Amino acid sequence: MTDITFYELPGCPFCAKVRTKLEDLDLEYDTVQVPAARNERTEVEAVSGQTGVPIIVDEAHGVEGMAESSDIVAYLEETYGAEA
Repeated sequence: MTDITFYELPGCPFCAKVRTKLEDLDLEYDTVQVPAARNERTEVEAVSGQTGVPIIVDEAHGVEGMAESSDIVAYLEETYGAEA
């Protein structure tokens, strides 16, 4: 079990952006693939209060349900990047 959980939808370009950053930083993470139908995304809604993806949870740093790919990428770089 890792500290980072990544909620994504296959084929989502915003999710791909976050996945690329996770992989570039060589971070271990768990992936939860959400259903295509927004009304079936109960797990991601419980975590983040919304049904959109991508979403990350980082238990090590108290991040619960961070949304918006650009915000997630900036957070990952700031927290886990070379300067961190």
